[in-house]
Amino acid sequence: MTTKNAAPPLNPRLRTVSKRETRVATGIAFLAWTIAVYDFILFGTLLPRIQESFGWDTSFALLVSTLVSIGTGIMVLAIGPLVDRFGRRRGMMLSIGGTAASSAATAAVNGVAALVAVRSVSGVGLAESSINATYLNELYSQSASERVRRNKGFVYSFVQAGWPVGALVAAAFVAGVTAIWGPDSWRIAFLLATIPAILTALLCRRLLESPQFEIMQEARRQAKAGAQAEARELLASAGLEQPSRAPFANIFRGAHLRNTVFLSLAWVFNYFGLQVFSVLGTTVLETGKGLDAATTLVLVIASNVVGAAGYIFFGWAGDRWGRKRVIAVGWMASGAAFAALLLGPNDPIFVLTAYMAGLFLMLGPYAALMFFQTECFDADCRGTGSAFAYAMSQPGAIIGGLLLTGLTAVAIPFSIAALAVGAVGLVLSGVLILGARPLAIARRSDDAVATASTRAPATIK
Repeated sequence: MTTKNAAPPLNPRLRTVSKRETRVATGIAFLAWTIAVYDFILFGTLLPRIQESFGWDTSFALLVSTLVSIGTGIMVLAIGPLVDRFGRRRGMMLSIGGTAASSAATAAVNGVAALVAVRSVSGVGLAESSINATYLNELYSQSASERVRRNKGFVYSFVQAGWPVGALVAAAFVAGVTAIWGPDSWRIAFLLATIPAILTALLCRRLLESPQFEIMQEARRQAKAGAQAEARELLASAGLEQPSRAPFANIFRGAHLRNTVFLSLAWVFNYFGLQVFSVLGTTVLETGKGLDAATTLVLVIASNVVGAAGYIFFGWAGDRWGRKRVIAVGWMASGAAFAALLLGPNDPIFVLTAYMAGLFLMLGPYAALMFFQTECFDADCRGTGSAFAYAMSQPGAIIGGLLLTGLTAVAIPFSIAALAVGAVGLVLSGVLILGARPLAIARRSDDAVATASTRAPATIK
């Protein structure tokens, strides 16, 4: 049964964000995420051309891709504390600016070390997703629009849909550049990609800082001036915690520790599935199910459309039935759908139906997840906690790929290996996400326990 959520009340101590400011921030965040994905996908799409240019064999190209994934994860980790220290707006500018710098530098690289270093910087752009979720969650909570406050997960899902849009734009851009300048034009492709990234970085200058971070900045200024009591009172009036000087350490304390552990493990195991069924999706369909290359190409395009629809559906569902619940159900159901795909018949219609359903259920929950994990950390370490959990996707992709390679190397059929790694990983990620708790719920539970314990002596004679 659908529940109609009431719009949460505005906090009178925090600045109200106008409807126009809400729309502008949402539009710029969508553009920034689309461009970041566009640059990220561009590297994967052009890796075969880069491989040919440098004369690498396939195994070495895969090693380079793995090293880039490691560097990307490190950069995502690094940007979280910066967002908590210097602000959400500056974090968005840094993220998309890093994307522009990475694209431009990629066009000039001449060796493996330089390529790995430069592409690792693209992790700053990939962190855009967690920065967007942190920034927009805070902004939407103080939006003058009751509809936005009531449906903030649904509104954010349109921003997260920038992933399939960016992927489609990257594919179309590569096709256009290749048609004009030939297959060796990968440097031109990266150089031209800097233009939209720079323009979007300039647009980010129009953004206003989130009301919550503005209060934390003011509290820091008061504390630095010696007005400790006034700073604490200001934060308390806004419903905020004392800003931490070490946000990275803070995510491993108290209620944050539980959320850090369960969210990180959920990302790791979920990326087992994403690595198998999305990154290596064409291999699953061609090697595991025997489809031809033309059919798989059509499916890659359609999968991005399905992904966009999934984001919007799960963003809407999360507002009504709870984000954690719909994430868990979606991921466990996706594992079942992909298991049916791998164990079922090779009939093209069945394969396409099962694959599309699996993608819808695997990708869609990310819209709810990015918002959910920002609710699992206090404002002073929200960017750090969200970025840390998100960064664990990269070890998941690496471990998942290695497990799949290892199983197929010992003569286990590809379909069975994909089932053991990808489908099982998705189900485990759905189970693990249930271990995380939004801080508001966790603290209500703790308060109830504390109240019961303080009353206990009065009832025992």
